[in-house]
Amino acid sequence: MENSPTIARIKELTETLSAAARAYYAEDREIMSNYEYDKLYDELSLLEKETGFSLSNSPTQYVGYEAVLELPKERHEKPMLSLGKTKNREELKDWLKDKQGILSWKLDGLTVVLTYNDGKLAKAVTRGNGEIGEVVTGNARAFLDLPLTIPFKQELVLRGEAVITYSDFTQINEALPETEELYKNPRNLSSGSVRQLNNKVTAARMVRFFAFAIVKAAGKEFAFRKEQMSFLKAQGFLVVDFTLVDENNLNLIIGQYEEKVKSSDIPSDGLVISYDDIAYGESLGATAKFPRDSMAFKWEDEIRETTLLEIEWSPSRTGLINPVAIFAPVELEGTTISRASVHNISILKNLKLGIGDRISVYKANMIIPQIAENLTCSDSVIVPAKCPACGKETKIHSVSDVKSLYCFNPDCGVKKIKSFTLLVSRNALNIAGMSEATLEKFIGKGFIRTYADLFHLENYRQDIITMEGFGEKSYQNLIKSIDIARKTTLPRVIYGLGILNIGAANAKMLCREFDDDIERLRNATIEELSGIEGIGEVIAASLYDYFRAGKNSEELDKLLNELYIETAKTETTARNLDGLSFVITGSLNNFTRHELKEEIEKRGGKVTGSVSSKTKALINNDNASNSSKNKTAKELGIPVVTEDEFAGEYLG
Repeated sequence: MENSPTIARIKELTETLSAAARAYYAEDREIMSNYEYDKLYDELSLLEKETGFSLSNSPTQYVGYEAVLELPKERHEKPMLSLGKTKNREELKDWLKDKQGILSWKLDGLTVVLTYNDGKLAKAVTRGNGEIGEVVTGNARAFLDLPLTIPFKQELVLRGEAVITYSDFTQINEALPETEELYKNPRNLSSGSVRQLNNKVTAARMVRFFAFAIVKAAGKEFAFRKEQMSFLKAQGFLVVDFTLVDENNLNLIIGQYEEKVKSSDIPSDGLVISYDDIAYGESLGATAKFPRDSMAFKWEDEIRETTLLEIEWSPSRTGLINPVAIFAPVELEGTTISRASVHNISILKNLKLGIGDRISVYKANMIIPQIAENLTCSDSVIVPAKCPACGKETKIHSVSDVKSLYCFNPDCGVKKIKSFTLLVSRNALNIAGMSEATLEKFIGKGFIRTYADLFHLENYRQDIITMEGFGEKSYQNLIKSIDIARKTTLPRVIYGLGILNIGAANAKMLCREFDDDIERLRNATIEELSGIEGIGEVIAASLYDYFRAGKNSEELDKLLNELYIETAKTETTARNLDGLSFVITGSLNNFTRHELKEEIEKRGGKVTGSVSSKTKALINNDNASNSSKNKTAKELGIPVVTEDEFAGEYLG
């Protein structure tokens, strides 16, 4: 325990330095000086050396990525039995009797056994079938926050759960290319991530490890499980949340966990209770299947009967069309629900669903609405022959005996969801309230098929106000935002079209060059476009090809008919920076980076991301910094000026 404050400091330093490195190398900004970074790095190195503890994401650790042809198998030294289960609280209370127990989350991921020798991670093996698992040591080294070295130098074998949080799971799905199918749930993703053949993939999946039991700690004796948990914490492991319970407070504590699970970011499918007294628990032995010292508590599903009103067919950007059951609203686990995914055609047919059927519904793990049973089984739902988003033919495709419905039209609107999202974004048409999720719903229902359709949602008022998450007020606010967005500028439109290589700055430059005349811009030749300062042949070709595609021009014409394009005001600001390039780095005092960029562009200048021989000046308030940009500027003889110096010389 004496190492706990020091280990806490190591964790703090690791997080701080990792954030600084991420900002510098990935986000092109500095959140601390090199001097401060080096000082904290040296402190971290010293503490790691003193304690023998270091984390997998520590900047002092360089864990190279590795790939294997297959995962070797290995037999567990001590078999991992499954736990007996109950949903009955009184049964759990009778099991505990007058003993003290430890109640903790039953995390929903993949169980992994770790072995440390001489204070270093030596081996990681998955649970497998309980007797034989797969060796995933290289992948475990890529887990977030997992200690690679610990203070304890004897052999330590422990068990824990590799999980992916709900928020990380959402982030991973959002980053997927449009052509890839979304991952179904965090549990499956964490299992697949741990069992990768290349640990570079594992590292990108943000897998976390929570320890929950010690199998062996050479030379250490523990009388109680709570002592084991404290020991693991002192070694620097993240430990599953636990609470001491007895027969008097058991139901109260279960109730508290029941509330926590509704907002917890860590996937859980129940609780685990173990006798705190280790010797007593071991004395009970085990059955052929279950140990007698622990038991799993599964949430007792609250089930409600309701009536199936509709099957909504929801297209996704991968082409998969998911059936979603819409039913009369019911109260479940403290919230009102009215819809549940049916997942695929196979499940739809197995449930024999029909409109008007009486069905029972519940929340899996107290979170995800599901259909438990169909009490009527009319089996009358008709699978649509056409995609609701684009109207093209659908096909049922079978993968591993699971039948699903697909739209194979490459131009289906849902598949282009990202392009619609860009058009309504802040730097484009700026339609407040039109999130990607809302767009996906509207496109999936066929309300939006072209850009111009965004401005005719009043045709679907009744449908929209009855959708989940909407009402009359939300609908009116959205329509108001759409009307406001009709008045815009040409650079916003050009940027919002998502033309390859055209960002907000290039869009402004182009519109300025062609005096905000869309016809001149769309009819320009590659030679005319590439002759513009800062454009070049690659960007010119992107623009030329986009405007020559007939369907693009047709869609743009329809969009322009819905918009009022404001013409640029006569430029009153002196264009004293024409043809000059600047680089901005570090924090600013009087401007945001965006504001300073706008000031430079108003005067005809350009802001780039890296220093080159064409750079007029590097703007950095810490002009004595040893950052890579400062070094490059000094090597090239480019002046490094502060924000105030730049404003005094160039902005007047």
